[in-house]
Amino acid sequence: MKTNRRQFIKTLAAGSLAATLPFAVKGESGSHNTLTILHTNDVHSHLDPFEANHPRFPNMGGFARRASLISKIRQQKKHVLLVDAGDIFQGTPYFNFFGGKPELELMSKMGYDAATIGNHEFDNGMQHLSDQLKYADFPFICSNYNFDNTILKGKTQSWKVIEKGPFRIGIIGLGINPAGLVSPANYKGMDWLDPIKTAEETATYLRNEKNCNLIVALSHLGINSSEERPDSDRKTAAESSSIDVIIGGHTHTFMDEPELIKNKAGKNVIINQVGWGGVILGQLDITLNKGKSTFLATQHIVR
Repeated sequence: MKTNRRQFIKTLAAGSLAATLPFAVKGESGSHNTLTILHTNDVHSHLDPFEANHPRFPNMGGFARRASLISKIRQQKKHVLLVDAGDIFQGTPYFNFFGGKPELELMSKMGYDAATIGNHEFDNGMQHLSDQLKYADFPFICSNYNFDNTILKGKTQSWKVIEKGPFRIGIIGLGINPAGLVSPANYKGMDWLDPIKTAEETATYLRNEKNCNLIVALSHLGINSSEERPDSDRKTAAESSSIDVIIGGHTHTFMDEPELIKNKAGKNVIINQVGWGGVILGQLDITLNKGKSTFLATQHIVR
């Protein structure tokens, strides 16, 4: 949801939400059994902070400040997962001059665990994206983009399993339909698969066959459905049964707090998104306590 700047700052200064999660993992309470998910989306090549006279985000953001904040949180938390929901590229002269290399190199130094591809990653074509991916020391997860007939074959993953303490995390990536957003020549040969069907199939496989106890979707679908673009995070949550958390992007939505949506099994799915430009670092702390799980959500202004 969008707020005016005053309410936005007020919300983030206080900003946390505690709630009970639908899934359970064996474990005892304590820092060993807490997973901290740090997340970004739609950073759009904003390596530097916004200028001091910016009307919405004065002196906010910047990769160096985000790196410092992430380092501080890692010193405080035992198990940290750091992810991005796409549109890393495009938006400042850094991308125009360097094509995405500094963004990916700096994210690698920050220790990102995974990211997904947004529509702006295709802006200079797939050959360009393929050339840039060598600078990323973390995987790009793309469950519903089939690159088998393109230069990107083998350079992304359909899913990823990451273990953090008692958490065995299955990560999937959901990309928006590029039609109408990307020049057809820039994604020629790529097959776009139904994101909700693919999400359900992949998440179920990770839970049942790969024994994952937490499924996280990195989504660049956008939070809301429309007549033009019916796929969305809310629709994915409602029409799936195995996803626990959706880290969203694309719509640049500053959410006051995560949203909980009932899935087909009647269980809550967490949806969160932290606007754009790297001005916010999202944090979800998922804690195990005698077989039950709760979460605490915090939004950090990067300044």
